[in-house]
Amino acid sequence: MHRDNIASKIPASLPRELLEELVCTGGTRIERIISKGHTTPEGTWYDQDTSEWVMVVQGSARLRFEEDDVLLSMQAGDWITIPAHVKHRVEWTDPDRETIWLAVHYP
Repeated sequence: MHRDNIASKIPASLPRELLEELVCTGGTRIERIISKGHTTPEGTWYDQDTSEWVMVVQGSARLRFEEDDVLLSMQAGDWITIPAHVKHRVEWTDPDRETIWLAVHYP
C-alpha cells in the first residue's frame, strides 16, 4: 500500500516538466505531470500507441490537436479522453503557477 498527495513534493524549481509514474499495471499507467510554462517542443506532436484520459487538477493549459487544428483550453477539473494515435501537443501552460495533470494511459 502507498499513500501520497497529488499536490505534494513539488520542486521549487522546474527547469523541465516533471513526469512521475504513480501506478503501472496490466497495460494501464497512471502519471502525475507538473508543468510551469512548459510546452511541447515546436514541430513535435504526441502520437501515442495507447489512449489517454487526462485531467487538469490544478492550474491551466491549452492542448492543440493536429486534426482540424483544434485548440482546447483546460482549467482545474477539466478532463478529456484522447484516443490512441490522435496527434496532440501542449501549446501552453501557466508560467506563474504549477499545472498539475493526472494522466491515465490505457490500451
